[in-house]
Amino acid sequence: MNLDRHILRRTDGSDEEIVVNFGPQHPSTHGVINFVTQTNGEVIRRSVPEIGYLHRGLEKIGELVAYPGYMPFTDRIDYLAAMFANEGYAVAVERLLGIEAPPRAQYIRAISCELCRIASHFISIGTMAQDIGAATPLTHALRERESINDLLEELCGARLTFNFHRIGGVAFDVPAGWNDKVLRFLDHLDSYIQEWDRLITFNKIFVKRLANVGVITREKAIDYGLVGPNLRGSGVKFDIRRDMPYGAYRDFEFEIPVGTGKVGTVGDCWDRFFVRVQEVVESSKIIRQAIASLPEGDIQAKVARKLKPEAGEAVGQVESARGEMLYYLVSDGTEKAYRMRVRTGSFMAMGIIEEISQGIMVADLIAIIASLDVVAPEVDR
Repeated sequence: MNLDRHILRRTDGSDEEIVVNFGPQHPSTHGVINFVTQTNGEVIRRSVPEIGYLHRGLEKIGELVAYPGYMPFTDRIDYLAAMFANEGYAVAVERLLGIEAPPRAQYIRAISCELCRIASHFISIGTMAQDIGAATPLTHALRERESINDLLEELCGARLTFNFHRIGGVAFDVPAGWNDKVLRFLDHLDSYIQEWDRLITFNKIFVKRLANVGVITREKAIDYGLVGPNLRGSGVKFDIRRDMPYGAYRDFEFEIPVGTGKVGTVGDCWDRFFVRVQEVVESSKIIRQAIASLPEGDIQAKVARKLKPEAGEAVGQVESARGEMLYYLVSDGTEKAYRMRVRTGSFMAMGIIEEISQGIMVADLIAIIASLDVVAPEVDR
């Protein structure tokens, strides 16, 4: 069937199909993305993601500026989880140079990234509730996120695009008294998450709205290359922090939440939602461990002012809020990367929407998009 926009196709006297656009500016897309959707009444025949509206040439820019100068650009790859974008790039360049960040810097990276994960997940689960029709949870989620933004602002001076990590370490040490403030927030968070579950997670209407909707089986999740909570929501217990540890994560103990079909089918929209709620709790555990055992010492390795890695290639992988974020760098021995590519979780999630949208209701497409936690800058870059 041709998916030309705005074409009404009548197949017989009682059956009509129409192609509509969900986007490129639509409240449920959380960014400039379009879903060309073919419907028969309220039933979707197929919905095809149409991307490219937010393309900014960020990978090409990585080949035009010197290695240190690219760090602020990484913030724009995922503005809701910019710490991970910083760290992934830093790790890739460090591997090109054959250096490692000092232990204290690695722990500070872990603390800042896990705070960022909690903030990002609150945006995800808060906006998902709003997309389904519950307005109050988003205000609660934004309140918690603002508390984290206050902490991160005190750490590095920024609340959204941090530019905090550096090649070989981090830009600043933790301020005096900051760790105590983080622990006080975590004390509040650990008790508040139970209130969140009463408010929305196990709300009967919310559960019925998401259970058994948008089911992605374990096999499909793997075949389509899903990562992060979207992969774990289908029951696959894989997390780069545990299975391919980097930085300080090999020193921490934490669980890997996975979808279990608690209220419906394994891999449905509710499972993907609940995995993120559980990950907030696990991030709190990691931060507590990192603060309790924060090493003394330098926060920055010694690196040359002008970085010229030997010719070669390197990969930096981190477990971002939306799953694996991978940087691939090729050096030709100059101050700039010969090639720079990024693989993100939101882009990988786009591929499965066309298949799982077939035969669902229009309202369920909103739930599926929300459950995949797609962030438009990660898709287009």
